[in-house]
Amino acid sequence: MAGGLVALLDDVAVLARAAAASIDDIGAAAAKAGAKAAGVVVDDAAVTPQYVRGLAAERELPIIKRIALGSLRNKFFIILPAVLLLSQFVPWLLTPILMLGGAYLCYEGAEKVWAKIAHHDAHGAGEEKLQDETTLVSGAVRTDLILSAEIMVINLNEVIDEAFWSRLAILAVVAVVITVLVYGVVALIVKMDDAGLRLSQRSGAVATFGRGLVRAMPVVLTVLTVVGTAAMLWVGGHILLLGTNELNLHFLYEAVHHVEVAAHDATGVLGGLVGWLVNTVASAILGLIVGALVVLVMTLTLHRRKSKPAAATVAATTRTDGIIPAPPSRAAQRRDAPADRAPRG
Repeated sequence: MAGGLVALLDDVAVLARAAAASIDDIGAAAAKAGAKAAGVVVDDAAVTPQYVRGLAAERELPIIKRIALGSLRNKFFIILPAVLLLSQFVPWLLTPILMLGGAYLCYEGAEKVWAKIAHHDAHGAGEEKLQDETTLVSGAVRTDLILSAEIMVINLNEVIDEAFWSRLAILAVVAVVITVLVYGVVALIVKMDDAGLRLSQRSGAVATFGRGLVRAMPVVLTVLTVVGTAAMLWVGGHILLLGTNELNLHFLYEAVHHVEVAAHDATGVLGGLVGWLVNTVASAILGLIVGALVVLVMTLTLHRRKSKPAAATVAATTRTDGIIPAPPSRAAQRRDAPADRAPRG
């Protein structure tokens, strides 16, 4: 009896160690997979604070919570089932889909670069429009669907060789961790100035620190935007670089790899860092070129079609000399009024 109990406990201990090792493997794989999506994650964290701009301070955190819950619904009820089915039954589609996502990242990054150069906001982001909270959250969740889909496909590509249930567990962990990370950072960013204002009302070093937080807020947002844009071009370009190689178009990948190896061998101790920088810069340049081409195509097609109705409306209300006519005066309105109008009294 005692021997059987000891054997049972020994079996339980073995199973517990195996389960712990499996959890460690899932955690390690999730961390590795999540690191590949860093560019999209940074951009997501940079974009989301724009949705609560202009709202009352007490509504900022509830809105971010609603967007975060919508993001989890996107990942678990739409994206995760779709990517698991693809990986199980048509895994050959993953590389083309991943490359389409990489091209989209390149487009987003190049459009932001062009917006900065041309001094206008991408996607009309500079237009201040008052929206009800439901409309605002719906728009944010739709945008999150695109970014989350790209994050999950990038992660799936890293764990495609795992068993089905391991893939499911890893992607579920990644979905939760990335959502908490992104929207936790967003919450900290949007409340930074409020915390700074409260601290600045105190005295001494605390007040100085609070004023520093308030002044740092625009700098933090600017740095996030720049880093997010650079990361999107790098990640998007790298996805395209690897994708072309997997589709047996080796010349581009081999050219970059040759330069990377040469830089690695020529720089001794710093070879690893320099080689990585070479690959990163080459990927970002490729991303910028591809993104610029997509921006050009979109500008000549979709954006031009959208601008025609607006131009026609402006032309209908503008004279040929380019001056918008002023409304008629009260005297002219009385003069042009119908003659058969009934007299008063």
